[in-house]
Amino acid sequence: MNKTIRNAAVFSLLLVLALLLRATWVQAYEGRALADDDHNRRKIIAQYAQPLGDIIVAGSPVTGSKRTASSDLAYKRTYTDGSLYSAVTGYSSQAYGATQLEGIYSEVLDGTDSRLKNPVDALTGKQQKPGDVVTTIDPAVQKAGYRALGDTKGAAVAIDPKTGKILGMVSTPSYEPSKISGMTDGDVWQKLLADQDKPLVNRALRQPLPPGSTFKLVVAAAALEDGLYGSADERTKSPNPYTLPGTRTVLENENTAAPCENASIRTALQYSCNNVFGKMAADLGQDKVRSMAQKFGFNDTAQDVPVRASASLYPTGMDKAQTALSGIGQFDVTATPLQMAMVSAAISNDGVLESPHMVSKVVDADSNTLQSFEDEKSQRIVSSSTAEQLRSAMVTVVNDGTGTNAKVDGAEVGGKTGTAQHGENNSKTPYAWFTSYAKDSSTGKEVAVAVMVEDSGAARSEVSGNGLAAPIAQKMMAAALK
Repeated sequence: MNKTIRNAAVFSLLLVLALLLRATWVQAYEGRALADDDHNRRKIIAQYAQPLGDIIVAGSPVTGSKRTASSDLAYKRTYTDGSLYSAVTGYSSQAYGATQLEGIYSEVLDGTDSRLKNPVDALTGKQQKPGDVVTTIDPAVQKAGYRALGDTKGAAVAIDPKTGKILGMVSTPSYEPSKISGMTDGDVWQKLLADQDKPLVNRALRQPLPPGSTFKLVVAAAALEDGLYGSADERTKSPNPYTLPGTRTVLENENTAAPCENASIRTALQYSCNNVFGKMAADLGQDKVRSMAQKFGFNDTAQDVPVRASASLYPTGMDKAQTALSGIGQFDVTATPLQMAMVSAAISNDGVLESPHMVSKVVDADSNTLQSFEDEKSQRIVSSSTAEQLRSAMVTVVNDGTGTNAKVDGAEVGGKTGTAQHGENNSKTPYAWFTSYAKDSSTGKEVAVAVMVEDSGAARSEVSGNGLAAPIAQKMMAAALK
């Protein structure tokens, strides 16, 4: 064989080897990435090739699947009471992806999760029967919150303090996820995106806003734990009026006739005295208040329930005047309804916060458990003594103070109202807040609830935590204890 032919043969062999190596690389290493790519039509075809698994509430599915006329997308997602549960389920859309539980557990629900496959199926890539997601939601609590919020813009969260189970999660205005589950729902989708009320935003988890006076519970907890005051009934050193440190700005109380001068923590919570908690935060200093806030869950950027919640914020770098404002839930303090429900839940549960979660377990088609959330972690936030004193003071708020609309017959109910300023110089309609707990000693049941009403359409003068948010919390608590 002459040299030219030999060189050509070697070169051709190298080209063949390069092609084989490239093919092996694509199939063995890049194949999984290509298969998982959201732009891969085959992935969507496989996802909707069979009925999806379900999201379960109280033993019954609130999701379903419907046969389509499409040549390649055989099924699409359907929902029972979709608007009621959208803040829990999210949506699964052939065109726009999936959110909330639909998104987090998409591989379980479409049968592609590796935990659903036996070793043989894992090698062949055979798609298995899908699994289900079992939630902790109590339909009675969910319906009570949804109906009570009605046409308002707001949100509510209810938690079982003893277990951390989320019993209700509502965000309004809501949307009907069935109307965007197909490939031809573009008009509805665009209307939802253009809606200024943002129905696709889960306000219970994803819209932190100033919590107003509900944050005073956190400041009170910090003061008692630090020993700044020995008990909730000890008189504080709180002049009225109170001038913000280093300024000429007076921190006014909404009720000018309230006995707020040097008021105890109990009385200050009862009448929501700004001078007391502004001065208290300034005396403690921002570091001590922040430390307590973070114990309750503020500044947590990885708060999963299992849906990721936006972080509630207690700021840094404040001067004393700003620290005082933070003590009444203003300045740059923000919180989600989930976060404020966690505050009440920890106080209700003797100072221990059970990790909040809205999924109890994930199961396969034969109801075998793939993942369980029954034994979530717990953390002591405040001492038993501090929790007991705060509960007692919160009961005073409901029985004799600003939260009387939260009373539930036959139950111990404690709460805290809040009205948070909104807009420059408080030029816009304030936010109405209420956070609370309720206990029924005859049954042992208890619940913690937080409600935020962002906009009710009411006149500015009619906006208050007791007037707008407390009645919603009352209905949810009554439903949970029933």
